[in-house]
Amino acid sequence: MASRINTSFTLIPNKKYRRSNRRSNSYFSDTSQPLSTLGNFKALPLEIFQIILRYLSVKDISMLSMVSKTVSQHIINYISTSSGSKRLLLQDFHNLELPSKRQASAILEHYRSLGLLFKRCTLLLPTRERLKYVHKILAEVSCFKFNGCAAPIQCLGLPCYGMFLQTLTAGWDELECHRVYNFLCELTKLSRKMQAVVCSKPGSARKLELRIRLFCRNVLLDHWIHQSDSAFWLTRILKPWPMVNQARLLYIIFGPISPQDGQVVWQKMIEEPTDESSLKGLADAIKLLYDTGTKEWTADDIISLVDELSVVPREWLLENNARLLILSGNSICFTFMASKAVNGRAIELAKLIVFLALVCEKELYCMDWAVKMMQKVCKVFSTPVERNNFLQSVANAFACVTMEMLQSIMSAGDHDEDDRSFLNLFHLVHAQANFHKEVLCLTMNTLST
Repeated sequence: MASRINTSFTLIPNKKYRRSNRRSNSYFSDTSQPLSTLGNFKALPLEIFQIILRYLSVKDISMLSMVSKTVSQHIINYISTSSGSKRLLLQDFHNLELPSKRQASAILEHYRSLGLLFKRCTLLLPTRERLKYVHKILAEVSCFKFNGCAAPIQCLGLPCYGMFLQTLTAGWDELECHRVYNFLCELTKLSRKMQAVVCSKPGSARKLELRIRLFCRNVLLDHWIHQSDSAFWLTRILKPWPMVNQARLLYIIFGPISPQDGQVVWQKMIEEPTDESSLKGLADAIKLLYDTGTKEWTADDIISLVDELSVVPREWLLENNARLLILSGNSICFTFMASKAVNGRAIELAKLIVFLALVCEKELYCMDWAVKMMQKVCKVFSTPVERNNFLQSVANAFACVTMEMLQSIMSAGDHDEDDRSFLNLFHLVHAQANFHKEVLCLTMNTLST
């Protein structure tokens, strides 16, 4: 039996538009795409759609932007309006309740969400076009600019900009991130500003040094979760420069600062022994470059960088050098000392051992660490004669440093300086006693086995 065919209606195919009939609109133009892609929003006038957006959180708007290209375009148009810009680009960067830090945390989280919104809205654009659009919108905020804020230390503008940028670029490949860095350098003239500070006398351009530090830390470095990302951006900052300039930049970005005005303190390392807090930033940066294992940094590069850093702006006190090595970790400390052993600088190395012991005594670190480090370095020397000469140099270095400190006490005219020198000598004598105690224990344990 033949099946009956219903011929009471005819299917009419959807009307197709020729490509030539479409308007050639840019991604950010105000003209609308076909309303069919707006779904249930197609019946709403654009003004009503924008009113609805005012009641949504930034995260909700970010989710909505992924519905379709047309919805995303309408959201971008909303961002460009005065009301949208005023609502989304919060600028209360100074009147913050710092004791509770709630307000500061809230505004940082807002710009994290805003970065995600821009990431999704500009998803289909080439990297440079995305950056141009972002800059066009954010250029309205003066505190996002390199020299835009009159009180940069008390301002949360650059950290918010950094949070936004980190969220926007998270997951981008290295080539795109290279373009981001080049775009920012071109926008801020960052390379020219860096050249001005590394080629001038340290401290002669204090305000510019501070601006560079704040921009690099708050915008490029501090917001990344993964070390590899932080290492990538720090590498972009340092690698274009010769090693001596890399050390200067590293000190500007991570070195000690004055608690009063936030400016870099250049004389800190050469005038008196410093504390852990003054060196932690530098040590963490060195570890970051060493531990991430990037091909752009070899062990020799890191050791050369540490060597150059220890003479910025002039030769550091050996105690500060020793403290930096301890904070940088065992691998960097040993590699640095082994380099001196290989290059025939045994006397310098012996004196460094003394100050490693002194720092261990002052900071209550285990003294056997310093002894084991010396034992490990001994194995670098190729002959027993070289090892014995090195050990003799260590013993002589303890005596020499002790006499230097004693002479300093005897010649000191200032009472406070005399007290500091005496306390330092006190720690050194105890360091020597504890160091040799550990050496004796190690020797006796070796003999007993």
